[in-house]
Amino acid sequence: MNKVQQVTGTKQKKPGVGSLLLIINFLVIVTIFGCKKQDTAFQKESTSQDLTSADVSNIKADIIVQAGTSIQAAIDAAQPGNVIKIEAGIYTEALHIEKANIKIIGLPTATSEVIIQNPGDEENGITVTDAGDGFLLRNVTVQNFEENGVYLDSVDGFSLIHIATISNGEYGLFPLHCSNGTISHCSATGHSDTGIYVGQSNNVTMESNTAFGNVIGMEAENSDDIEVTHNQSYDNCTGIMVDLLPQKDIKTSNNVHVSGNHVFNNNHINFGEEGSLESVVPVGIGILILGTDNTQVDNNNVTDNNFTGIVVFSTLVLGELAGLPPEYFADIEPNPDGAYIFKNQAKRNGSAPPPLPIELPGVDLLWDGAGINNCWANNIFKTSSPDPLPTCN
Repeated sequence: MNKVQQVTGTKQKKPGVGSLLLIINFLVIVTIFGCKKQDTAFQKESTSQDLTSADVSNIKADIIVQAGTSIQAAIDAAQPGNVIKIEAGIYTEALHIEKANIKIIGLPTATSEVIIQNPGDEENGITVTDAGDGFLLRNVTVQNFEENGVYLDSVDGFSLIHIATISNGEYGLFPLHCSNGTISHCSATGHSDTGIYVGQSNNVTMESNTAFGNVIGMEAENSDDIEVTHNQSYDNCTGIMVDLLPQKDIKTSNNVHVSGNHVFNNNHINFGEEGSLESVVPVGIGILILGTDNTQVDNNNVTDNNFTGIVVFSTLVLGELAGLPPEYFADIEPNPDGAYIFKNQAKRNGSAPPPLPIELPGVDLLWDGAGINNCWANNIFKTSSPDPLPTCN
Protein backbone atom coordinates (compact mmCIF):
# COMPACT_ATOMS: atom_id res chain seq x y z
CA MET A 1 0.00 0.00 0.00
CA ASN A 2 2.81 2.40 0.87
CA LYS A 3 4.59 1.66 -2.40
CA VAL A 4 1.49 2.50 -4.41
CA GLN A 5 1.17 5.77 -2.55
CA GLN A 6 4.78 6.65 -3.28
CA VAL A 7 4.44 6.26 -7.07
CA THR A 8 1.05 7.93 -7.39
CA GLY A 9 1.13 10.60 -10.08
CA THR A 10 4.33 9.20 -11.68
CA LYS A 11 4.24 7.62 -15.13
CA GLN A 12 5.14 3.92 -14.85
CA LYS A 13 6.19 1.32 -17.36
CA LYS A 14 3.44 -1.22 -18.12
CA PRO A 15 4.16 -4.61 -16.55
CA GLY A 16 4.91 -7.55 -18.78
CA VAL A 17 3.02 -10.84 -18.94
CA GLY A 18 5.29 -12.49 -16.38
CA SER A 19 4.77 -9.68 -13.93
CA LEU A 20 1.01 -9.84 -14.39
CA LEU A 21 1.01 -13.58 -13.66
CA LEU A 22 3.01 -13.02 -10.48
CA ILE A 23 0.57 -10.33 -9.35
CA ILE A 24 -2.46 -12.50 -10.13
CA ASN A 25 -0.98 -15.49 -8.26
CA PHE A 26 -0.21 -13.31 -5.30
CA LEU A 27 -3.76 -11.95 -5.17
CA VAL A 28 -5.23 -15.44 -5.46
CA ILE A 29 -3.08 -16.73 -2.59
CA VAL A 30 -4.00 -13.77 -0.37
CA THR A 31 -7.71 -14.20 -1.17
CA ILE A 32 -7.72 -17.94 -0.46
CA PHE A 33 -5.75 -17.51 2.77
CA GLY A 34 -8.11 -14.77 3.91
CA CYS A 35 -11.14 -16.93 3.14
CA LYS A 36 -9.67 -19.84 5.06
CA LYS A 37 -9.15 -17.65 8.10
CA GLN A 38 -12.74 -16.45 7.92
CA ASP A 39 -14.06 -20.00 7.42
CA THR A 40 -12.13 -21.25 10.45
CA ALA A 41 -13.50 -18.47 12.65
CA PHE A 42 -17.01 -19.21 11.42
CA GLN A 43 -16.64 -22.90 12.17
CA LYS A 44 -15.50 -22.18 15.70
CA GLU A 45 -18.41 -19.82 16.31
CA SER A 46 -20.86 -22.22 14.72
CA THR A 47 -19.60 -25.11 16.84
CA SER A 48 -19.98 -23.06 20.00
CA GLN A 49 -23.54 -22.13 19.08
CA ASP A 50 -24.47 -25.66 18.03
CA LEU A 51 -23.38 -27.13 21.36
CA THR A 52 -26.08 -25.12 23.08
CA SER A 53 -28.70 -25.14 20.33
CA ALA A 54 -31.63 -27.50 19.94
CA ASP A 55 -30.01 -29.53 17.16
CA VAL A 56 -26.64 -31.04 18.11
CA SER A 57 -26.80 -34.01 15.78
CA ASN A 58 -24.22 -32.53 13.42
CA ILE A 59 -21.60 -31.88 16.08
CA LYS A 60 -18.67 -34.21 15.67
CA ALA A 61 -18.23 -36.59 18.60
CA ASP A 62 -14.78 -37.47 19.85
CA ILE A 63 -16.26 -40.43 21.73
CA ILE A 64 -19.62 -42.19 21.31
CA VAL A 65 -20.97 -44.21 24.23
CA GLN A 66 -23.14 -47.10 23.13
CA ALA A 67 -26.01 -48.43 25.23
CA GLY A 68 -24.79 -51.06 27.66
CA THR A 69 -21.31 -49.57 28.01
CA SER A 70 -19.90 -47.06 30.53
CA ILE A 71 -20.12 -43.28 30.33
CA GLN A 72 -17.47 -42.95 33.04
CA ALA A 73 -15.05 -45.04 30.97
CA ALA A 74 -15.53 -42.57 28.13
CA ILE A 75 -14.90 -39.64 30.49
CA ASP A 76 -11.73 -41.30 31.76
CA ALA A 77 -10.50 -41.79 28.19
CA ALA A 78 -11.43 -38.27 27.05
CA GLN A 79 -9.05 -35.39 26.58
CA PRO A 80 -9.92 -31.88 27.81
CA GLY A 81 -12.27 -30.30 25.31
CA ASN A 82 -13.66 -33.57 23.97
CA VAL A 83 -17.29 -34.05 22.96
CA ILE A 84 -18.86 -37.25 24.30
CA LYS A 85 -22.16 -38.38 22.81
CA ILE A 86 -24.34 -40.95 24.59
CA GLU A 87 -26.76 -43.23 22.83
CA ALA A 88 -30.22 -43.71 24.32
CA GLY A 89 -30.43 -46.21 27.15
CA ILE A 90 -30.26 -46.63 30.93
CA TYR A 91 -26.81 -46.20 32.48
CA THR A 92 -26.58 -47.36 36.10
CA GLU A 93 -23.54 -45.42 37.27
CA ALA A 94 -22.46 -42.20 38.93
CA LEU A 95 -20.22 -39.87 36.93
CA HIS A 96 -17.21 -37.76 37.96
CA ILE A 97 -15.69 -35.05 35.74
CA GLU A 98 -12.32 -33.49 36.58
CA LYS A 99 -11.23 -32.31 33.13
CA ALA A 100 -11.78 -28.94 31.46
CA ASN A 101 -14.28 -28.25 28.70
CA ILE A 102 -15.83 -31.71 28.59
CA LYS A 103 -19.10 -31.75 26.65
CA ILE A 104 -21.54 -34.59 27.33
CA ILE A 105 -24.50 -34.78 24.94
CA GLY A 106 -27.28 -37.33 25.10
CA LEU A 107 -28.88 -38.67 21.92
CA PRO A 108 -32.46 -39.49 22.89
CA THR A 109 -34.79 -40.98 20.32
CA ALA A 110 -38.52 -40.60 19.84
CA THR A 111 -39.10 -43.59 22.12
CA SER A 112 -36.04 -43.77 24.40
CA GLU A 113 -34.12 -41.38 26.66
CA VAL A 114 -30.61 -41.19 28.02
CA ILE A 115 -31.11 -42.05 31.71
CA ILE A 116 -28.42 -42.00 34.39
CA GLN A 117 -29.73 -44.16 37.22
CA ASN A 118 -28.39 -44.66 40.74
CA PRO A 119 -26.64 -48.03 40.80
CA GLY A 120 -27.13 -48.36 44.55
CA ASP A 121 -26.36 -45.82 47.26
CA GLU A 122 -24.45 -43.14 45.35
CA GLU A 123 -24.95 -39.60 46.71
CA ASN A 124 -24.51 -37.63 43.46
CA GLY A 125 -25.51 -38.58 39.95
CA ILE A 126 -22.94 -36.32 38.24
CA THR A 127 -20.16 -34.53 40.09
CA VAL A 128 -18.03 -31.84 38.42
CA THR A 129 -15.06 -30.41 40.34
CA ASP A 130 -13.19 -27.13 39.94
CA ALA A 131 -10.97 -28.82 37.34
CA GLY A 132 -14.05 -29.16 35.13
CA ASP A 133 -14.38 -25.53 33.98
CA GLY A 134 -16.30 -25.13 30.73
CA PHE A 135 -18.51 -28.16 31.38
CA LEU A 136 -21.57 -28.77 29.20
CA LEU A 137 -24.31 -31.33 29.78
CA ARG A 138 -27.46 -31.74 27.72
CA ASN A 139 -30.26 -34.15 26.85
CA VAL A 140 -30.02 -36.52 29.82
CA THR A 141 -32.21 -37.61 32.74
CA VAL A 142 -30.63 -38.09 36.17
CA GLN A 143 -32.71 -39.93 38.74
CA ASN A 144 -32.93 -41.55 42.15
CA PHE A 145 -29.59 -40.51 43.66
CA GLU A 146 -29.30 -40.04 47.41
CA GLU A 147 -28.41 -36.32 47.63
CA ASN A 148 -28.05 -34.48 44.31
CA GLY A 149 -28.74 -35.09 40.66
CA VAL A 150 -26.04 -32.86 39.12
CA TYR A 151 -23.53 -31.29 41.54
CA LEU A 152 -21.00 -28.69 40.37
CA ASP A 153 -18.38 -27.39 42.80
CA SER A 154 -16.42 -24.21 41.95
CA VAL A 155 -16.87 -24.55 38.19
CA ASP A 156 -16.29 -21.49 36.01
CA GLY A 157 -18.30 -21.59 32.80
CA PHE A 158 -20.98 -24.27 32.61
CA SER A 159 -24.11 -25.10 30.66
CA LEU A 160 -26.88 -27.44 31.81
CA ILE A 161 -29.43 -27.75 29.02
CA HIS A 162 -32.43 -30.06 28.62
CA ILE A 163 -31.62 -31.97 31.82
CA ALA A 164 -34.40 -33.76 33.70
CA THR A 165 -33.78 -34.51 37.38
CA ILE A 166 -36.14 -36.83 39.23
CA SER A 167 -36.17 -37.74 42.96
CA ASN A 168 -32.51 -37.10 43.75
CA GLY A 169 -32.69 -36.62 47.50
CA GLU A 170 -32.31 -32.93 48.33
CA TYR A 171 -31.37 -31.19 45.05
CA GLY A 172 -31.90 -31.77 41.35
CA LEU A 173 -29.39 -29.32 39.84
CA PHE A 174 -26.91 -27.95 42.37
CA PRO A 175 -24.11 -25.58 41.26
CA LEU A 176 -22.23 -24.30 44.31
CA HIS A 177 -19.48 -21.63 44.29
CA CYS A 178 -19.82 -21.49 40.51
CA SER A 179 -19.67 -18.65 38.00
CA ASN A 180 -20.61 -17.76 34.43
CA GLY A 181 -23.18 -20.48 33.90
CA THR A 182 -26.48 -21.25 32.21
CA ILE A 183 -29.30 -23.55 33.30
CA SER A 184 -31.81 -23.73 30.49
CA HIS A 185 -34.81 -25.89 29.51
CA CYS A 186 -34.26 -28.21 32.49
CA SER A 187 -36.81 -29.80 34.82
CA ALA A 188 -36.76 -30.95 38.41
CA THR A 189 -39.25 -32.86 40.54
CA GLY A 190 -39.32 -34.78 43.80
CA HIS A 191 -36.53 -33.05 45.80
CA SER A 192 -36.73 -32.44 49.54
CA ASP A 193 -34.87 -29.14 49.37
CA THR A 194 -34.71 -27.44 45.95
CA GLY A 195 -35.30 -28.60 42.41
CA ILE A 196 -33.04 -26.11 40.60
CA TYR A 197 -30.61 -24.34 42.91
CA VAL A 198 -27.78 -21.82 42.52
CA GLY A 199 -25.77 -21.29 45.68
CA GLN A 200 -22.96 -18.85 46.58
CA SER A 201 -22.39 -18.24 42.88
CA ASN A 202 -22.28 -15.32 40.46
CA ASN A 203 -23.28 -14.50 36.92
CA VAL A 204 -25.64 -17.42 36.35
CA THR A 205 -28.77 -17.48 34.19
CA MET A 206 -31.73 -19.77 34.98
CA GLU A 207 -34.12 -19.59 32.07
CA SER A 208 -37.00 -21.56 30.56
CA ASN A 209 -36.91 -24.27 33.22
CA THR A 210 -39.73 -26.16 34.96
CA ALA A 211 -39.85 -27.16 38.63
CA PHE A 212 -42.71 -29.02 40.30
CA GLY A 213 -43.24 -31.32 43.26
CA ASN A 214 -40.24 -30.04 45.26
CA VAL A 215 -40.10 -28.24 48.59
CA ILE A 216 -38.61 -25.19 46.82
CA GLY A 217 -38.95 -25.08 43.06
CA MET A 218 -36.02 -22.78 42.22
CA GLU A 219 -33.60 -20.94 44.46
CA ALA A 220 -30.79 -18.38 44.26
CA GLU A 221 -29.02 -18.42 47.63
CA ASN A 222 -26.25 -16.03 48.77
CA SER A 223 -25.51 -15.23 45.14
CA ASP A 224 -24.83 -12.17 42.97
CA ASP A 225 -25.88 -11.21 39.45
CA ILE A 226 -28.37 -13.99 38.85
CA GLU A 227 -31.07 -14.01 36.17
CA VAL A 228 -34.20 -16.08 36.90
CA THR A 229 -36.31 -15.61 33.81
CA HIS A 230 -39.16 -17.25 31.88
CA ASN A 231 -39.40 -20.30 34.11
CA GLN A 232 -42.44 -22.25 35.27
CA SER A 233 -42.73 -23.30 38.90
CA TYR A 234 -45.80 -25.02 40.32
CA ASP A 235 -46.92 -27.60 42.89
CA ASN A 236 -43.96 -26.89 45.15
CA CYS A 237 -44.13 -25.66 48.73
CA THR A 238 -42.57 -22.39 47.49
CA GLY A 239 -42.19 -21.58 43.80
CA ILE A 240 -39.11 -19.34 43.59
CA MET A 241 -36.90 -18.30 46.51
CA VAL A 242 -34.15 -15.64 46.54
CA ASP A 243 -32.47 -15.75 49.91
CA LEU A 244 -29.57 -14.77 52.10
CA LEU A 245 -28.84 -17.37 54.77
CA PRO A 246 -26.31 -17.38 57.64
CA GLN A 247 -23.42 -19.75 58.26
CA LYS A 248 -22.25 -19.69 54.61
CA ASP A 249 -18.92 -18.75 53.00
CA ILE A 250 -20.56 -15.92 51.06
CA LYS A 251 -22.25 -13.39 53.35
CA THR A 252 -24.13 -11.19 50.85
CA SER A 253 -26.56 -11.41 47.95
CA ASN A 254 -27.02 -8.66 45.37
CA ASN A 255 -28.61 -8.04 41.99
CA VAL A 256 -30.91 -10.99 41.44
CA HIS A 257 -33.45 -10.45 38.69
CA VAL A 258 -36.67 -12.49 38.70
CA SER A 259 -38.66 -11.77 35.56
CA GLY A 260 -41.25 -13.24 33.25
CA ASN A 261 -41.89 -16.38 35.29
CA HIS A 262 -45.16 -18.28 35.68
CA VAL A 263 -45.48 -19.25 39.35
CA PHE A 264 -48.74 -20.91 40.35
CA ASN A 265 -50.39 -23.43 42.69
CA ASN A 266 -47.39 -23.81 44.97
CA ASN A 267 -49.33 -25.48 47.75
CA HIS A 268 -47.48 -28.79 48.09
CA ILE A 269 -46.93 -30.18 51.57
CA ASN A 270 -43.47 -29.35 52.95
CA PHE A 271 -41.51 -32.63 53.03
CA GLY A 272 -38.15 -31.07 53.90
CA GLU A 273 -35.84 -32.96 56.22
CA GLU A 274 -36.88 -32.38 59.82
CA GLY A 275 -34.71 -29.79 61.55
CA SER A 276 -33.58 -28.13 58.31
CA LEU A 277 -34.36 -24.52 57.43
CA GLU A 278 -36.26 -25.58 54.32
CA SER A 279 -38.58 -27.67 56.49
CA VAL A 280 -40.03 -24.49 58.07
CA VAL A 281 -40.62 -22.58 54.83
CA PRO A 282 -44.40 -21.94 54.81
CA VAL A 283 -46.56 -23.77 52.30
CA GLY A 284 -48.31 -21.69 49.65
CA ILE A 285 -45.76 -19.05 48.56
CA GLY A 286 -45.21 -17.98 44.97
CA ILE A 287 -42.02 -15.86 45.08
CA LEU A 288 -40.12 -15.37 48.35
CA ILE A 289 -37.45 -12.67 48.73
CA LEU A 290 -35.60 -13.30 51.97
CA GLY A 291 -32.95 -10.84 53.16
CA THR A 292 -31.33 -10.12 49.79
CA ASP A 293 -30.36 -6.70 48.44
CA ASN A 294 -31.28 -5.03 45.14
CA THR A 295 -33.62 -7.80 44.04
CA GLN A 296 -35.82 -6.92 41.08
CA VAL A 297 -39.07 -8.84 40.58
CA ASP A 298 -40.98 -7.85 37.47
CA ASN A 299 -43.46 -9.08 34.87
CA ASN A 300 -44.19 -12.36 36.64
CA ASN A 301 -47.55 -14.11 36.63
CA VAL A 302 -48.09 -15.32 40.21
CA THR A 303 -51.44 -16.98 40.91
CA ASP A 304 -53.33 -19.37 43.19
CA ASN A 305 -50.70 -19.70 45.92
CA ASN A 306 -52.60 -20.25 49.16
CA PHE A 307 -50.43 -18.13 51.48
CA THR A 308 -49.06 -15.25 49.42
CA GLY A 309 -48.03 -14.36 45.89
CA ILE A 310 -44.87 -12.23 46.28
CA VAL A 311 -43.33 -11.72 49.71
CA VAL A 312 -40.35 -9.65 50.91
CA PHE A 313 -39.08 -10.73 54.34
CA SER A 314 -36.12 -10.37 56.62
CA THR A 315 -34.21 -13.62 57.01
CA LEU A 316 -35.01 -13.27 60.71
CA VAL A 317 -38.60 -14.27 59.93
CA LEU A 318 -37.33 -17.68 58.85
CA GLY A 319 -35.37 -17.79 62.08
CA GLU A 320 -38.53 -17.16 64.08
CA LEU A 321 -40.32 -19.94 62.24
CA ALA A 322 -37.38 -22.27 62.95
CA GLY A 323 -37.08 -21.21 66.60
CA LEU A 324 -33.52 -19.91 66.10
CA PRO A 325 -32.12 -17.01 68.18
CA PRO A 326 -31.07 -13.77 66.42
CA GLU A 327 -27.44 -14.60 67.26
CA TYR A 328 -27.59 -17.42 64.71
CA PHE A 329 -27.86 -14.74 62.00
CA ALA A 330 -25.10 -12.49 63.35
CA ASP A 331 -22.79 -13.11 60.38
CA ILE A 332 -25.16 -11.53 57.82
CA GLU A 333 -27.19 -8.34 57.48
CA PRO A 334 -30.59 -10.07 57.32
CA ASN A 335 -32.87 -7.29 56.12
CA PRO A 336 -33.85 -6.87 52.46
CA ASP A 337 -32.81 -3.54 50.94
CA GLY A 338 -33.61 -2.12 47.54
CA ALA A 339 -36.26 -4.65 46.50
CA TYR A 340 -38.09 -3.42 43.39
CA ILE A 341 -41.39 -5.20 42.76
CA PHE A 342 -43.18 -3.97 39.64
CA LYS A 343 -45.47 -4.93 36.76
CA ASN A 344 -46.36 -8.32 38.22
CA GLN A 345 -49.75 -9.97 38.04
CA ALA A 346 -50.47 -11.40 41.49
CA LYS A 347 -53.96 -12.84 41.55
CA ARG A 348 -55.98 -15.21 43.71
CA ASN A 349 -53.23 -15.62 46.31
CA GLY A 350 -53.74 -15.78 50.06
CA SER A 351 -56.99 -17.73 50.15
CA ALA A 352 -55.82 -20.28 52.75
CA PRO A 353 -52.72 -19.18 54.71
CA PRO A 354 -51.15 -21.97 56.78
CA PRO A 355 -51.09 -21.93 60.60
CA LEU A 356 -47.76 -20.46 61.68
CA PRO A 357 -45.98 -19.69 64.98
CA ILE A 358 -46.19 -16.00 64.08
CA GLU A 359 -49.24 -14.24 62.69
CA LEU A 360 -48.97 -13.42 58.98
CA PRO A 361 -51.87 -12.55 56.68
CA GLY A 362 -52.75 -14.28 53.43
CA VAL A 363 -52.44 -11.69 50.61
CA ASP A 364 -51.23 -11.22 47.06
CA LEU A 365 -48.30 -8.98 48.09
CA LEU A 366 -46.67 -9.18 51.53
CA TRP A 367 -43.85 -7.29 53.27
CA ASP A 368 -42.78 -7.54 56.89
CA GLY A 369 -41.59 -3.90 56.99
CA ALA A 370 -37.90 -4.78 57.27
CA GLY A 371 -35.14 -3.09 55.28
CA ILE A 372 -34.89 0.19 53.38
CA ASN A 373 -35.60 1.44 49.87
CA ASN A 374 -38.04 -1.35 49.07
CA CYS A 375 -40.86 -0.32 46.72
CA TRP A 376 -43.77 -1.60 44.64
CA ALA A 377 -45.14 -0.16 41.38
CA ASN A 378 -47.70 -1.00 38.68
CA ASN A 379 -48.55 -4.45 40.00
CA ILE A 380 -51.97 -5.99 39.35
CA PHE A 381 -53.30 -7.40 42.64
CA LYS A 382 -56.21 -7.20 45.06
CA THR A 383 -54.74 -7.58 48.55
CA SER A 384 -51.53 -6.51 50.25
CA SER A 385 -49.99 -6.10 53.67
CA PRO A 386 -49.29 -3.39 54.55
CA ASP A 387 -51.92 -1.54 52.58
CA PRO A 388 -50.74 0.56 50.89
CA LEU A 389 -47.22 -0.67 50.14
CA PRO A 390 -44.43 1.89 49.60
CA THR A 391 -44.48 3.22 46.05
CA CYS A 392 -41.47 3.79 43.82
CA ASN A 393 -40.35 7.32 42.98
